[in-house]
Order: sequence, then structure tokens, then C-alpha cells
Amino acid sequence: MCQFKFNSLPIIILFILSLSACKHNSAPEFEAWVPYDETGLIDSSADSASERLRYQLIQSKVSDRNAILETISSQLNGFSKDQYVKLMPYILDQDITSIQNHIEEGTLTYKSLTQWYLFRIADTETNKDLALNAIISINPKVVAQAEDLDALQAKEKHPIYGMPILLKDNINTKNMITTAGAMALMNNQTKTDAEIVTNLKSHGALILGKANLSEWANFLCDGCPNGYSAVGGQTLNPYGLRIFDTGGSSSGSAVSVAANYAVAAIGTETSGSILSPSSQQSSVGLKPTVGVLSQEGIVPISSTLDTPGPITKTIRDNSIVFSAMAFAKSGASVPWEIDIRADLKNLRFGVYTSYLEDSLYLRALEDLKTLGAELIEIDPKPMDFEGFTQLLSGDMKIDLVNYLKAYTSENVTVKSTAEVIQFNLEDNLVRIPYGQARFEGIEDLNLSDEELQNIRDQLYKAGVAYFEAPMLVNRLDAILSINNYNAGQAAVAKYPGLTIPMGYTSEGEPKGLTFIAQPYKESDLFSYAKLFEQNTNYRVSPKKYSN
Repeated sequence: MCQFKFNSLPIIILFILSLSACKHNSAPEFEAWVPYDETGLIDSSADSASERLRYQLIQSKVSDRNAILETISSQLNGFSKDQYVKLMPYILDQDITSIQNHIEEGTLTYKSLTQWYLFRIADTETNKDLALNAIISINPKVVAQAEDLDALQAKEKHPIYGMPILLKDNINTKNMITTAGAMALMNNQTKTDAEIVTNLKSHGALILGKANLSEWANFLCDGCPNGYSAVGGQTLNPYGLRIFDTGGSSSGSAVSVAANYAVAAIGTETSGSILSPSSQQSSVGLKPTVGVLSQEGIVPISSTLDTPGPITKTIRDNSIVFSAMAFAKSGASVPWEIDIRADLKNLRFGVYTSYLEDSLYLRALEDLKTLGAELIEIDPKPMDFEGFTQLLSGDMKIDLVNYLKAYTSENVTVKSTAEVIQFNLEDNLVRIPYGQARFEGIEDLNLSDEELQNIRDQLYKAGVAYFEAPMLVNRLDAILSINNYNAGQAAVAKYPGLTIPMGYTSEGEPKGLTFIAQPYKESDLFSYAKLFEQNTNYRVSPKKYSN
């Protein structure tokens, strides 16, 4: 409520001033979200050539979008549509360094930056023609936390300081639920943050909220649409709503970056879950060497293969976020600075013969040749993936039980994959409209610890051999792939992969050039990709979300 002290000014002037002050201090009002009739959209998707684009649901049947709007509106006091428009040139598609410069100059504050993203999320997600279903929850304290950072005025700070970041909603946060997109975890309020969240916060990063994902990180149903979860609904690709696949499972994270809902987002990958959606949303995605970033406090598929990783609009931003995530309890750190190269001379990259029919790949190769790289065609023998699904199922059967025991709150009743299956069967139309074939496969699996370890060892050897053979023979510094085409091999070999926008098909669908290197070569990948990025600048924002 506004309070005013009257003096000798005429009453009418005071009344006008009071209205103006109230307006300044009030929050912008957004229309309440009313679910729309999606029958026609679902019916039309039935004819899609891609099974991944045949929808059973688009809007979540269990989440109230107005609850998200309320959390946002309560934090927008003093912020207006006019301010949103005024600040847009300083935030939209700006990288971290530029935003920090604007803050240093006084054009922005961490509070106004945070409120701008909150306003954008609310404004877009309440428009049924633009809504992307990318957000599951919002941090109810994020603006207050931004104000605290403004007040501190830290002089020595990591570039991530004050930057609003979205997390895939399988990453624990102590003041927001962690659902993995599943109804079984809708009340999962963990007591602690995941270690990578602790690391981000230790450098001053702001956790803006949680992003939608393919439910249970894409290990629930078989052949279902990427980006669907019971809690979040169907995530949509901003480059082509219901036309292009979002990729999965870090769909909401990549979509949020493309649509400018946050400075950056965090995803997780077991096999392609960062590389795929990053490529599909024309973003930069890093799948690090397994083990560089902590798995602690993340809803698992496989402790053998899982890793979190950053999704951003630029290579430098990616290295900044990666660095902030990697500050370990041991005190070890990863520098965010990139080795800036003048060219790629004396570097040898492996090029897949089978991908040379792709025109965007060919153009990217020509760009690299112009920069001095030597390209060597490779045609490795197909890798034997026997046991891969058994590995994921065997690990999840163990790892999910451990997660549920260690982290979930008392409100979560399920304690195993078997109990999740039974929970879902109580209302399969709402909880599992695409079935739960992969979860059922977990329960059907009967492997001894020794048998599971043998599968781990065999797949690791096969993955390393797949890359090492051509890399050693041809003295390669990296191998060049497309999107997540070789994510499976990189997963079992525990190799890092970095995807970067390389253009768009004639239909407008994004594609990414993916660099794959030996373990712990992330800094080299950043260096190669940075030079490619600054000499091509292929990324463009999705047209409907570019203002």
C-alpha cells in the first residue's frame, strides 16, 4: 500500500503524484493463464513424418502456470513494460561480458537484469501463440538476491557474478522443487543444493529458476516427443513451433537460451542430452569429460555416463559458466579465459566421409580450411553398442534408488523404479501418456554386479577404440561431427564434445558443428570453436523471439 505525506500543495496535484507513485511501485499485471483448446494442434501433429512430433499433450495437465506468474509478479515491483523495452538493447542476445560492462556503466543493475528476464518469461509464456513451455518453476527470492549482489559491489569477481541462470529441473535446489518433470517428484523439496549449484552460487551466479526437460531425462518412454514432461508439458522449438524437434533431454534449458529467458542454462547429458537440444536451438552446448563436473545432487540415469554442462549463446559465455560450475570442494578450479588463436594452422581435424553430403557441414569445413586447419577424411568402423541400453537400465535401477534415499523429501513416496511404475499406472493418461517402456525395461533387467561392470568395461573400450584408432593413425587434434550424431560414442568413451551453430537448413532448422576431443581437452575445444565462431557468426535469434 502506498503512503503519502500531504503538505500545502493543491489536493489535485497530490492525487496525481500519488497515482504516479503507486504505479511506479506496483508490479506489471499479466493476464491469468487460461488453458486453450489444443485438440486441433494435436490432431494435425498425427500426420507428422517424425514420431517425435506426434503429440498427445502440449499443455501440462498437472501444473498451474498461474503459480509461476504469481512468483514472477511478486518480484516485479517497480518494473514496467516501458523499462523492459528500454533495457532490451542492453540484454537481448548480449553476452556476459557485454552485460557486465552495461552494469559497470550503470545502464543496468543485477536487479533490473533479473527483472527483465522474469518479465520476458511471463510476457511470452502467457501468450498461447508464443508460449514454449520451457519453464517449470521460478526462484521466489531471486530479485532479493540480485539486490544483495548490487549492494555488495564486489570488486574481485568471477564473470558469472550476478548473472541469472536457469537449471534443468533434475538438478537439486534447496528453495525450489526438483521434479525431473515427473509427477512422482512434484513435491520433491531437497534440503541442499546440488554441488554444481553450490559452485555457481559461490561465484555469485543467480539461480533464476528451473527449466523443463524430457521427463526423467528421456529415460521414461520410448520414441516419445523430446521435451515432454508431465509437470512441464511439451517444450517447443522457438525456430519452428511444433515444426522442428527440440532435441532432448535438456530441451527447456536450450530453448530458454535461444528465447533469451536467461543469460545461460545448465543441462545434463548421458548420451546426447546437451548436444542434441543445443544444436536444435542454435546454441553452444558443452558435454564435458565425464567426472570433471560433479554428479552430486542430480536425478540420475547413469553414474557411469552422466554429466552436467553449460548451454549458452556464445563460446566465451560457455567457458565462463563451465568454469563457475567446476570449482570443486577440493579447491581445484577451471579457468574461464580462452586461448585466442590467430588461425588453425598445424591443427588436424577428422572429417566423417559419410557426412560430406550435408551442405552445412561442407560449408563449415571450408570455413575451417580457410582458417588454416588440415582436414582428414575418416570412415571408422561402426561401433558395437551391444549392452548400451542394459548399462543405462542397470545403472538407473541402482542410482535412482540411491538418489531417492539420499535427497528426496518426506512428501515423495516412491523409493525405486518399480514404485515409480506403479505410481504412474494409477493415472496413465495424465502421468504417462506415451507409456513408460524404458522404466519397464529397467524392472525387466536382471544383471549381476559383475555382469553390469563387464558391460561398462566393454563399452568404454569400444568407445575409446572408435575414436583412438583414427586419431592416432592420422594424428588428429579433434574430430568434427554434426549435432549429436556421435554422442553415443563420446558418452561411453567419456570424451568431451562441444557443439556450435553452423547454420540453418532451407526450412530454417538449426544445425550444429560438434567438436569431439580426448578427455580433459575442453580448453582446446573452446579455442578451436571460438575462432570458428568469430569468423562465421552463423547464429541468429529465432525471428518470433528476437524482440
